[in-house]
Amino acid sequence: MRGPWRDPNGYNFPQTALLPPAGMLQPLDPMYRVTASVFVALLALAALWVFTGRSFAGYRLSVGGAAPRAARYAGFSERGAIWIGLLTGGAAAGVAGFYEAAGPLGQLSAVISPGYGFAAIIVAFVGRLSAPGILLAGLFLALTYVGGESVQMTHGIPSPITRVFQGLLLFLLLASEFFVSYRLVRHTGARRRGRPA
Repeated sequence: MRGPWRDPNGYNFPQTALLPPAGMLQPLDPMYRVTASVFVALLALAALWVFTGRSFAGYRLSVGGAAPRAARYAGFSERGAIWIGLLTGGAAAGVAGFYEAAGPLGQLSAVISPGYGFAAIIVAFVGRLSAPGILLAGLFLALTYVGGESVQMTHGIPSPITRVFQGLLLFLLLASEFFVSYRLVRHTGARRRGRPA
């Protein structure tokens, strides 16, 4: 975008030229921006479900993420689990970026991702790290994006309100996780002085 691929007719903006029609993904319906990439996303989600729920490598990855000490005690490689997570996550992000550039955008630009990484963290937490939950959480967060744009156009509400809602959702989810994992106990004065309660 800033080097040899920069669009010569792009007025020095960091973007490539538009892809040729042969390299573009055509929408399934001309009224919407949905392309065949939705089927690739569903296939990737099914592969993730099979990998994490039915394979030994996925089991090692889940144990390493949930209980690193137990994984080390069982002889699982912590470094291997990290590499599996990094490589699969990077491959998924690369495929998603390809379909975003070849689909609705039609070119590479510096603003190709309007905060998808932050949204993915929320989707993973809301979906409880399970493939069906991630599907439902992804649809829910997509509705917040579309609803935020609609509210912005119809009622004049600022666009960052969507990010505020998503951040509040993540904060409340993390707070509920804390209160599920830990219990607040109130100590009485007698117990603090060493007398039996």
